[in-house]
Amino acid sequence: MGAVGPGTVTATFYNFRHGLVARHVPAVWEKASPGTVLAARARAVDATLRRLLGEETLASKEMAEAAELALRAAEACTRTARPLYAAHADLPVPDAPHLALWHAATLLREHRGDGHLAVLLAAELDPVEALVSHTATGKGMAPKWALGTRGWSRTDWEAAVERLHGRGLLDAEGELTPSGVALRQEIEARTDQLDRAPYEHLGAAGVERLTELAKGLLMTALAAGAFPEGMTGKG
Repeated sequence: MGAVGPGTVTATFYNFRHGLVARHVPAVWEKASPGTVLAARARAVDATLRRLLGEETLASKEMAEAAELALRAAEACTRTARPLYAAHADLPVPDAPHLALWHAATLLREHRGDGHLAVLLAAELDPVEALVSHTATGKGMAPKWALGTRGWSRTDWEAAVERLHGRGLLDAEGELTPSGVALRQEIEARTDQLDRAPYEHLGAAGVERLTELAKGLLMTALAAGAFPEGMTGKG
């Protein structure tokens, strides 16, 4: 997206506190250009995948196959109203299969993610409410991680809990009510609907094969300690 200002970053990422973003943007561009940051990210991704997956996996025919399938799916992604996807789609596809797979996975993730933010907006969940309700499902980041990485205070969090309780989405213990569960399920279903094009383009057999390959890579990465303990769940 280039050397954008804090407002663009806050709008694009939805659930980060604007004050946190503004402390670093645009000042960060005085330290490193967007191109420098992208190059550093590519080096970090390469090193991380080598550590988590190992050289043999990176050089395997399965890695090349996964990259080819994921890139084929990404051919059907669209830029309209998807700024983070569109910015990544402007970047070249890396030559190395493991980096090509990472690039394709990024395209698919941000394509879904941009659509997801539109659904959250339609559901009238503000940034903190979206985080609180998602952590309450037990499937996202634990609250302490969400607070620590998104810049919100405990007061912000508790105020969002009260608002969700007032809407009948959380009970007195902070658990999702049946209405809250239904809303989160509806949000995911609507997000999937908006994101169906890449997988329809790939076809059922391609999706099944890509899923099989991706699960194998995921299990290998998890076994190598890909995520810190306690990062996900209700915490």
